[in-house]
Amino acid sequence: MTYRALVFFDLDGTLMNPQAQLDDDVRAAVHSLRDHNILPIISTGRCPAEIPDVFAQAGIDTYVALNGGLVVYNGQPIYEGSIAPATINKMLTITESHGDALAYYNGTDYAISRLNDLVKAQYDFVSTPYPKVDPDFYQTNPVQMLLVITVDNDKRYIYPYGNELTFYRNTPYSLDTVLKGESKQFGINTLIKKMGLTGVPTYAFGDGVNDIPMLETVDHPIAMGNGITAVKDRAEYITAKNTEGGIIQGLNHFNLLD
Repeated sequence: MTYRALVFFDLDGTLMNPQAQLDDDVRAAVHSLRDHNILPIISTGRCPAEIPDVFAQAGIDTYVALNGGLVVYNGQPIYEGSIAPATINKMLTITESHGDALAYYNGTDYAISRLNDLVKAQYDFVSTPYPKVDPDFYQTNPVQMLLVITVDNDKRYIYPYGNELTFYRNTPYSLDTVLKGESKQFGINTLIKKMGLTGVPTYAFGDGVNDIPMLETVDHPIAMGNGITAVKDRAEYITAKNTEGGIIQGLNHFNLLD
């Protein structure tokens, strides 16, 4: 199928409101894109199992999730990364020695190695229920992203595993962790190449550090008004905040709702 455009949406601080939901006008706008032969695509560090109601509200079944560790087109996975259990085991040892925690994610499930105050602070921060506690989850399930729950021990993980893994600090309490080379840019390029979408104009909305690779990839990068400076520096257009109609304003600016 030939689309008029592809529009990629980050979730936290972008498509979602602070309660991790979609406002009614945003939901309507995303649905209307299909009426204009435009494919809406979620591009996020989250996994669908974490916030299934948001994916349902958006009516979107094409997405780059887990920071590029999972790519799905029309509900069918076309790329699934997998972090080696041996690597995860070593990371788990570090978290245990520092009182941190490790969360495991794939496209359908997620779990945490332990539940403590720091873990609670992380999931309260992103308005998400606490994961089930299962430190051995990675031994019997594929893991496409890890979440290192830590405040100030970044170097304890990045220095020994920086050649194997990519780390994104997206909250004060955690590091998104994926295979080296995976990113939203990687996921977008994989989607476009595998599904024969080369040449279709691309747009993206984002606000945070893990959105930078995405904004550097698309034809028309759009920064949310609440975005960090590095995101705004890479934007063709800076729209309003996610809480002030930024999605609608950005779509209208590029005539994507006409």
